Amino acid sequence: MVHYIIVNPLPDKTANLTVQQILKDEATREQYDYALAHPEEFFYNTARYYHAYYGHKTDTRAVLVGLLLIISSFQYMNQWTRYNQAIDMVKKTPAYKNKLRALELQRSGGVANRKKGNKQMDKKVEEELGKELNLDIRGTEKPSVWELIGVRLILLPYTLGKLLLWYGCWFWRYNVKRAPYSWEDASYLTRRSLRVSLDSWKSIDESTKEDLIERRLWEKSNFENYVAEMRKESKRRR
Repeated sequence: MVHYIIVNPLPDKTANLTVQQILKDEATREQYDYALAHPEEFFYNTARYYHAYYGHKTDTRAVLVGLLLIISSFQYMNQWTRYNQAIDMVKKTPAYKNKLRALELQRSGGVANRKKGNKQMDKKVEEELGKELNLDIRGTEKPSVWELIGVRLILLPYTLGKLLLWYGCWFWRYNVKRAPYSWEDASYLTRRSLRVSLDSWKSIDESTKEDLIERRLWEKSNFENYVAEMRKESKRRR
């Protein structure tokens, strides 16, 4: 039987260690022997002690969940801050004020409020009318919990499965069966060729969309011809 004499090579605040705490298993016993053999490695021995004594008491899963909650909370608050700042900026523009006045005239049957010379609108009326206006701000969407990093990580298996299913259906429909592209899929291919976001694509009028889709820009030769036409048109306008 091996007898150990406890000589504490660690900081003073760890001096209350008991024999049972140090020699309770092989890992801590080996660390203690190493600390006795290498007392000059003070900081390394201290780090190993704290890792052995406190590390096993902390559930890694709980730490990750807590970290995700904190990051997601800050992300959500930041999204709302940016969104509210964008809304405030839009409300200061003349276009927004003109929409409010047009909505006020529509609700009042075409009779404007002339008590203040129609220069300023009552704040309460402005707030009520502002709630009825659907503000569409490009680049700034209303915050959603589905966009948070924590929610996305939780839904990652579902998202990957849905993506694999989509690719499988695409391959079967268009590579195996050689079926013609549907309107939605042709729109997706056109957007990808032009590198246009979904919001920008929605803002394009239907006739332009039809023209772009009919050009089949996802084919290299058609896309090159389209780019050449756009360059010629740009030079002609100059």
